[in-house]
Amino acid sequence: MPSELPAGLNQLAADARRDFARLNFPAANWVPATNGPDGKPMLDVLIVGAGLCGQTAALALTRDGVRHLRIVDRAAHGREGPWGTYARMDTLRSPKHLTGPDLGFPSLTFRAWYEAQHGADGWQQLYKVATKDWLAYLLWVRDTAGLAVENDTEVTSLDPGPMGVRVDLRGPAGLETIYARKVVLAGGRDGSGAACLPAFASLDRSQAHATERVFHSSDHIDFERFRGGKIGILGASASAFDNAAVALEAGAAEARLFVRRPHLPQVNKSKWIVFPGFFLGYRELDDATRWQTYTYIFSEGVPPPHESVLRCDRHAGFAIHFDEPWLDVSPAPNGVTVVTAKARHTFDAVIMATGFSVDLAQRPELASFHDRILLWADRVAPQDAHRHPEAARFPYLGPGFELVEREPGAMPGLSHVHVFNAGSTMSHAAVAGDIPGLAFGANHLSQAIASRLFVASADTLRLALHAFDDRELEPTRYFVRH
Repeated sequence: MPSELPAGLNQLAADARRDFARLNFPAANWVPATNGPDGKPMLDVLIVGAGLCGQTAALALTRDGVRHLRIVDRAAHGREGPWGTYARMDTLRSPKHLTGPDLGFPSLTFRAWYEAQHGADGWQQLYKVATKDWLAYLLWVRDTAGLAVENDTEVTSLDPGPMGVRVDLRGPAGLETIYARKVVLAGGRDGSGAACLPAFASLDRSQAHATERVFHSSDHIDFERFRGGKIGILGASASAFDNAAVALEAGAAEARLFVRRPHLPQVNKSKWIVFPGFFLGYRELDDATRWQTYTYIFSEGVPPPHESVLRCDRHAGFAIHFDEPWLDVSPAPNGVTVVTAKARHTFDAVIMATGFSVDLAQRPELASFHDRILLWADRVAPQDAHRHPEAARFPYLGPGFELVEREPGAMPGLSHVHVFNAGSTMSHAAVAGDIPGLAFGANHLSQAIASRLFVASADTLRLALHAFDDRELEPTRYFVRH
């Protein structure tokens, strides 16, 4: 670990590595080398995304002896995932005691990391995990576990084939084509889609006025530009309140939320599912039950955390417009006009806190074959898909998070691509992104990939079995030479 870290963290890293040695981590690589069409050894696994999901998946695979892998992320170091970018809340939503990125290594838990710096009393006094601390903790886990990440590296296209996946990369060294037996898409909230941006007749986001004054909540926003100004925010999500709070704390005179509902959602049904039985058993349910379960959870909505609401309510310039969806958004050089059924409002800037869509057609790396991927829309009645169009766009994944062909036999290589991001929720529950289910998801993903690699390598491994010649009795008089 870098010497500038507090002494307590350096000691904890040493303790963690001692635990690794006691548990024989990382396991020896057991996967036989396989050459790709270019004659070079194929990667066993390429992990796309080095945030919470990507690094935890890499830790699980390394633990299980799948060592010939690469982890790439298009962001710079420390900006993987939302924690150092658009996660504008003061603290995480989850309780401080939840684990996940540690995968059961006690010395890798957030509690151990925090106590190494603040002691046991500090842990007892902690209410929830500060977002900046969570980012620092994840980077510390990555470094302590020796997970190498290639930053500023983007996957531009995937081409699944019978033996693996051709991958085109763009990184600091330029363009590169590699072959991987398995690809894990661990891109987080937008890993199976993109930022959800409602269309408005008067809004062209490519125009200068729009790029300067109309934002999605995941965009970089210089809130200082709007000190003393008025900010309009579409949505009632946690991010809507977080962006309003940051704007007001930066000196905005007003931050107004616009909500289509007559009141905020009151109960987060996703909190009920946080127990091992659900995370372990949900994927075993039949399609109808899984569909009914998550369309119900989605339709109930998610209330913003009370901490975020109270953070906004401290400011006199905060207000919520209930039952007032936006009908049009018109940016101009000096402001943005928002039209609703009730009034016309003028703001210095507007933010669409409308979340992320799951829509494989919006993923450039899937562009050449997204229409061959089985979706939940293909597994439910047309009227059900029409009633729940967002849920219907989720990919229908196999038991190991793998993509499935819409037409059997048309593209068997799809099964080499595993979706370990928000797009896996309908098929596997919230085990790829949300902290409570993360360890369950990463463990299952790793076991599924290891199992498939073993089966695919069975002939080579069987030869290795026959060639195995550990002469246990050679030092004794009972040894028989063959």
